[in-house]
Parts: sequence; C-alpha cells; structure tokens
Amino acid sequence: MSVFLPDQKWQHQEGLSDLIKALGGDSMIRFVGGSVRDTLLGLPVNDIDCATRHHPEKMMELIRSAGFKAIPTGIQHGTITALLPTKSPVEITSLRRDVSTDGRHATIAYSDNWEDDAQRRDFTINALYAEAESGLVHDYFGGLADLKTYSVRFIGNPETRIAEDHLRILRFFRFFARFGQNNPDPEALAACIKRANDLMALSRERIASEVLKILALPDPLAVISLMIKSGIFKPILPEITADSILPLQRLVERERLYHLSGNALLRLAALLPEGAEMARSIAQRLRFSKEQKKYLITLLTAEEKKPLSLAWAIGKEEAIARFLLSDRDEATVNSAIALLKNWERPVFPLKGGDLIAKGLPAGPLVATILQNIQKAWVEAGFPNRDWVQEKATIAIAEAIATHKAER
Repeated sequence: MSVFLPDQKWQHQEGLSDLIKALGGDSMIRFVGGSVRDTLLGLPVNDIDCATRHHPEKMMELIRSAGFKAIPTGIQHGTITALLPTKSPVEITSLRRDVSTDGRHATIAYSDNWEDDAQRRDFTINALYAEAESGLVHDYFGGLADLKTYSVRFIGNPETRIAEDHLRILRFFRFFARFGQNNPDPEALAACIKRANDLMALSRERIASEVLKILALPDPLAVISLMIKSGIFKPILPEITADSILPLQRLVERERLYHLSGNALLRLAALLPEGAEMARSIAQRLRFSKEQKKYLITLLTAEEKKPLSLAWAIGKEEAIARFLLSDRDEATVNSAIALLKNWERPVFPLKGGDLIAKGLPAGPLVATILQNIQKAWVEAGFPNRDWVQEKATIAIAEAIATHKAER
C-alpha cells in the first residue's frame, strides 16, 4: 500500500512548487529526512531538505535560471541552498554514495540512484524520501514501520554506521530521546557502548554541538541517565557521573515550576562540579565561544550573596540561573527568583566628580571612596540618592580628617 505525505502548510510556501518544477519534478527531486519524518508524525517542519539527481553545478544553473538565489553552502559535499521569495531556505543535495570514510570525514561520489543515497544515512526514520510533487513516500529500510513503533534503528550494521561517522553515537541518543519509546534498540545501544571511545577522534566543536542539542530537548533526564549508565560521557566529559543526575533533575523541575524554557548551557552546568577552573577547562575542551565560556564560568563560580547583590555583580539572568542551580531549599530559591524576576538594575547615583565637588582632592582616593560607597549601597539594597549623598559626606569628612592628622 502506497503512503503519501499528509498535506502541510510548509509544502505550499511561495515559490516552492516552481523550484521543484525547475529541478525536474518527481523524477529528479525528492524531499528527504526530517521534513518527511516530521510530516508523517504530524510535527511542525522547520527545515526543508531535498535530494536530487542533478550534480551541484547543474543544480546551481537550474536554480538561478528559474530566478531563485542559489548559495553554495556545502558545494564540496554536493549541497546548494535555494532561497524562496520569502527568504526561506531549501537545502538541496546531490545523490551520493560513500567511497571511503574515516569516522570524521567521508569521500563521496555522486550517484543517480536514490537507494545509494539512502544507504549512507544514519537511521531508518531519516532515510524516507517523498516525491516533491506527488508526495509518494519511498522507504528503503523499514523507516515507516519504525515510525509506527517509535523505534530508532541504524541502517544496516550499527557498528559500520558508527565507523563511518563517530558522531552518530551521540545522534543515536538524541534521536532516541526525541522519537524513541520503551527501550532503545539493543544492537544500536550495544554498538554505541562498544565504540564510545571513538568519540575522542571527533572535533570538539562537533561534540559540543551535539551534546548541547541533547541538553536542549524538552526533558533530557532519561537520555542523559542512559548515556551516563552506558559510559558514553567517559571519553569526552568524564566529569559527568551518576552523581550529576540529581542536580539536573532539580534544575528541570524548577524550569517547569517557573515556566522557563530549557537552557542547554545551564543544564550542562548542572551536570558538572562547581569551580571556575573546572568551567574554564571544559569550555576550552569543547571549544566554546567567549560568551559561552564566560557564562559557564559564571554559573559554576559559587558566591554567597543576597539575590540583588548577586544580580548587581553578575547580571539578573545569570543570578536567576545560579539560584536555579542552587542546592538551597525551595523556599529560599522561590523567594530569590520572585525578587529577581522584575528587578531592573538601578544606576548608582554618585560619580567621582561629585566627590571632588564636595571637597575631596582629586587622586586615587576618589576611586577608593567611590567603590566603598557603591559596595555599601549594593549591600544595603540600593537606597535612594539622599542615603548615598550622606555616605559621601561622611566619607569625605573622614578622609580629610585622616589626611590632616597625618600631616
């Protein structure tokens, strides 16, 4: 019995049907991967991926001749991105087969055979193709049946697929968390456990990207627990242990309680031991950006401060994150977050020039007194300008008296 793609809004985007016709219609171009899988599952489709029998150069020519912008986003791998009139991208890749692989990179050759292309994909549910005009679905490896049973299986031998690209170990856990139910496929899990050390051969950037994608899932607890139990983190993040689950669980529960979307970096911090050096080491290991590194260090550097003092020192969102990670009792955390939620950072109502105008001689002492008053102002809960002016008058008088006494 033939299966056709259900009709969804994404299939009617302006210009998409014209692009398909320009590339030769059903005999030459098919939707593939996530757009097919998610449409069959009734899920929203965000990215449109296609496969085509055309080689990249011909594809570029046809796309541009039809009046669409063609961007060679991955032309060395056979991928061109066509922009629809709405600026929505359609990623189109020439059919390929692997000539050789080393676990990190593949040498490919172009093909005109759809099954050749399907054979080099990772999981059966990602190797579903749909004719771009008729919507007829082509299934070469039982992906439709696996969708019905919520199974995530490698195409062919799991160890062979992993040997081709070691990142598929992490991808297996991510896709199982998203689409799997019950127990993971035993052959796939056994292969991932056996080949876990292969992850060390990957670039740190690829590892970081995939780990953060897993942590960004709505509820990563079960899959992270499975990965820890299976020893998947040991080669790449040995700091994540069985003891890491409780802090992550506490964080996820608080996210739900306060109606917060999951933050992957915050969740990573929940899995790690505290300490600025620990954070710095892991950020460097995973090749994080400067912003990511700074954020992770901030999260893992413990400071015993009142909520508003902490927010002044590190920022409101960072302070909220620190309380979400905290092992303090729920009443304390709830009170802190309620206080911080609508807090706006006040402006310190005193400048060095104000102190000089009050009679303090210009010099290093100005900065010292300014910093001391600001510190007291923060600790006192940001009182009004009159409070600050009074503190300034007292501090200046004391400084002048001390200076006279020393003469």
